[in-house]
Amino acid sequence: MTTKTFTLPAVSDEGGLSRYLTEIKRFPMLTVEEEYSLATRLRDEGDREAAHKMVTSHLRLVAKIAMGYRHYGLPVADLVAEGNLGLMKAVKKFEPERGFRLATYAMWWIKASINEYILNSWSLVKVGTVAAQKKLFFNLRRLKAKLGVYEEGDLSPEIVSKIATELKVSENDVIMMNRRLAGPDASLNVPVGEDQSMDRVDLLVDDGSNQEDLYAANEETNLGNQLLKDALETLSERERHIIMARRLSSEPVTLEELGGEYGVSRERVRQIENRAFEKLQTAVKKAARALNDREPRMTSLEAVPA
Repeated sequence: MTTKTFTLPAVSDEGGLSRYLTEIKRFPMLTVEEEYSLATRLRDEGDREAAHKMVTSHLRLVAKIAMGYRHYGLPVADLVAEGNLGLMKAVKKFEPERGFRLATYAMWWIKASINEYILNSWSLVKVGTVAAQKKLFFNLRRLKAKLGVYEEGDLSPEIVSKIATELKVSENDVIMMNRRLAGPDASLNVPVGEDQSMDRVDLLVDDGSNQEDLYAANEETNLGNQLLKDALETLSERERHIIMARRLSSEPVTLEELGGEYGVSRERVRQIENRAFEKLQTAVKKAARALNDREPRMTSLEAVPA
């Protein structure tokens, strides 16, 4: 096993993005046979040189994906760097025997890494990490443009309703996300009032849930996530991959793409997806019933208040 250390090119201030794009073009693309051989060497021998070749041959893919996120106002250099981290994770986990190319597999790791970076960097306060919030965050601008809404400020009730219906989120989530994306965070310590005796934070009203409600909601979410995680383990690897790609991803993979990965028709993928979803529902319901049966029940004396 080689212990040689490798470095990757980076977007620098001198020359910027154009120089970086020119530099990464010198790395050759891999044939199917070369990719399989390198992946096997990495897995069986821990060959770092093989990993380096796999990463550098896909830097152009990262750059292409990163360029699609430029409108979020973050440095392209950072987007590329985060995408490269996702690519390296994909290379480490890539299994050549599954029959699909590294580019197809790595694309989702790259996007996931960039998405997380944007969500964590956009605001001092995280926008949110649940699937619905991610979907709203990354699609709100596109839908506003589609509906011909280009000015800043609050959206009309009609537009809010259309976007909420399209993305299957609440109208309040659309309103709040639109306000978050309208501009950078404003300081809560800015003096306000005629005599400047108060800060903006003093005028804020806490209309959120109390701590008991938040705790209960958090417990319910954690339980649901655990039930889903356990249920996914009852599926085969192919069923689990298809369900996660189609129903648990913020950007669902198409039937055609999955069919290409497994060498089957899109209709066959649909059948596998539906069957897996039914199995998933059955497993979750069964686990939930078992959990309820284990809950302690009050006796008649315990039910009587003191």
